[in-house]
Amino acid sequence: MNAKFRHQLTIKIMLKDFKEFAMRGNVMDLAIGVIIGAAFGKIITSFVNDIVMPLINPIIPQGDWRALEVGPGVKLGSFMGTVLDFTIIAFVIFMVVRVINRMKKKEEAKPAPVAEVPQDVKLLTEIRDLLKARG
Repeated sequence: MNAKFRHQLTIKIMLKDFKEFAMRGNVMDLAIGVIIGAAFGKIITSFVNDIVMPLINPIIPQGDWRALEVGPGVKLGSFMGTVLDFTIIAFVIFMVVRVINRMKKKEEAKPAPVAEVPQDVKLLTEIRDLLKARG
């Protein structure tokens, strides 16, 4: 085998392995979760900026508390807003996980359906019981 052929073969094997890795269910689920999480983060940021902040800003003497600075370059308001975003996201995720866990518990608590015993098994059981009764 020459070096060029081995190199091409190695690349093909690597691409095949990468395709198997990328198409594995866990990787796809993770990718979907990251994309949805990023979109959800934008929704929460908009909720805080466009709904919560206009309600809170009139109470604050300086106005918009996201612009609050405690020194040159120390943006305390921006940090507090990010913490508020995170808290809301964490709470919503907590509630979703809580609902999912409750649904799983209800599903686990349900008794398993009793499978219908096939006719041949019923007949064999009757024969066994009759033979036991005879002694």
